[in-house]
Amino acid sequence: MYQMEAAVQAVSRSYDIICFGDEVPGILALVSAAREHYRRTDKYPRSLLLFKGNSKYGIGGHLVRSRLAYLERSSVPTTVQQERQLDTFGDAPAIYKEFLQKSGVEQIVIDASKADFALREMLREVGADILSHVEIKSVVQQGHKISGIELTKGEIYFGKQFIDCTVNAELAQSTLGIGKYKGFETIGLPNSELSVTWVFETQGLNVEKLQNIEYQYLKRFINHEDREAQALLDIAAGNDANYAEQLRKDLVDKKGYLKTIAVGKDYLDIRSPALSIAYHAFRGTKFDLATSTSIFDYGNVALLSRQRLSWNALLFAVNADEAEILVRGKAQPTRKMLDEMLFVTRWLQSLGAGDVKPAKELYIRHAGNITNVVEPLTGAKILTGGVPANEALGTFGYHFDVRGATQGIIQRVEEFTQNQGCANPGFSNLAFLTPSLFNIGIQHALMKYVPNLAVVSPCSGFEGYACFPGRIIEFNCGVGQGVGIAVGIALTQERELNEVSNKEVRDVMEVTGILPQIYGTRDGVAATQVGDFQHSRTA
Repeated sequence: MYQMEAAVQAVSRSYDIICFGDEVPGILALVSAAREHYRRTDKYPRSLLLFKGNSKYGIGGHLVRSRLAYLERSSVPTTVQQERQLDTFGDAPAIYKEFLQKSGVEQIVIDASKADFALREMLREVGADILSHVEIKSVVQQGHKISGIELTKGEIYFGKQFIDCTVNAELAQSTLGIGKYKGFETIGLPNSELSVTWVFETQGLNVEKLQNIEYQYLKRFINHEDREAQALLDIAAGNDANYAEQLRKDLVDKKGYLKTIAVGKDYLDIRSPALSIAYHAFRGTKFDLATSTSIFDYGNVALLSRQRLSWNALLFAVNADEAEILVRGKAQPTRKMLDEMLFVTRWLQSLGAGDVKPAKELYIRHAGNITNVVEPLTGAKILTGGVPANEALGTFGYHFDVRGATQGIIQRVEEFTQNQGCANPGFSNLAFLTPSLFNIGIQHALMKYVPNLAVVSPCSGFEGYACFPGRIIEFNCGVGQGVGIAVGIALTQERELNEVSNKEVRDVMEVTGILPQIYGTRDGVAATQVGDFQHSRTA
């Protein structure tokens, strides 16, 4: 096998494994499958990576072409870390740790060019072919099984096992026997979606300068005597006095100290709305996603160097249909988004940035969820610890919080808490006080009626609150590793993929020495509340 990025021709080729989409969990699933096949047969399978994006701009989906440099890692309470002698981020999936190491990640920041190189090397190791810039015309099926993918230029690629890692499960959507929930339909909000982000990099605005700029804004915005600063705050508050006061209070912590930027080893956490207020005053819009449909939010900033910063801060509100359109349109920004980026560029340059470079593609967090999986993963199941420990393939921890949640989701939760009441004070704002630690399996990624397809993405079989941690790359890489091993088992034993159990995959991980520690925990009260919340959608 050879690494191929040749011109598309009207041909048909046959493979053992075809992965549609180039998000990192899918690529790592393909690599894991090929390695397991090699372990069993001493031969790599024929494998193909097909995706819609342009490989000229890199391989690796959101982490590469969308430049999502600030990684969301597993959140593990300190007590559990100490009890289990775990690292800060717990015991991550082996394949994910390998990818991070090869990409040169120190803590939570990844450089797109290094990630692209690492993924290409891993694909080259297993002899995978690569074909980008493609569109599905139709899916060829024999009975319920997928036998091939026909592309719009006429070529057909046949396969035995298929992996879909697109954010909207586009291959699965094109396949008979699989349905899809729109938006957050599983909590009664089919039109609601998470906002999308356009990540950008700045050059020349170093850490110290940014800290000083924010500090000056903080001092001025809390000073009621600074009329000019208060006028700017009023603009950002949409001339709403109550909202202005709310923003002013959020500039200081509980002890009354200014919420200055928190500086980590390779990242910055912007803790206050000071920069957001300044931008929206400059822009002349309210710092409110529902009102303005785009906001400069509290940024997660990756330190690619002291002078080169990557910002996850510019959010755009979308509904479910808009999110689907954006994904199918190769995550390209709209005219309105382009216009907003011009304002962001001018503002940052006024602060001293020499260059502002937006990513090639948008970062789209979520675009619905597939139905008809072997076993859906719900928020309630997550809060009871996930997969039973004796079947688990790993453990992941995450707060149930939603960056850029639509107003519909927030209202839905508020209505429920008012009607039902909740013992957990974090429930009402979509954030639990401690991370939910849950054990990982693969049954939510396997199709009940299409026996040779797995969906490893934010669009897997998640329901209710499970959609939120279900969109995180590290978690999906753990699922992808398990799915890959299952694909290897299915291929070599000539079995259906959806018949491979969590336990069989776990046994392989134990034998090969890659099974991490298992430490999922149960929160019965929260699980009951989340279960009641999801079931109330039909009330």
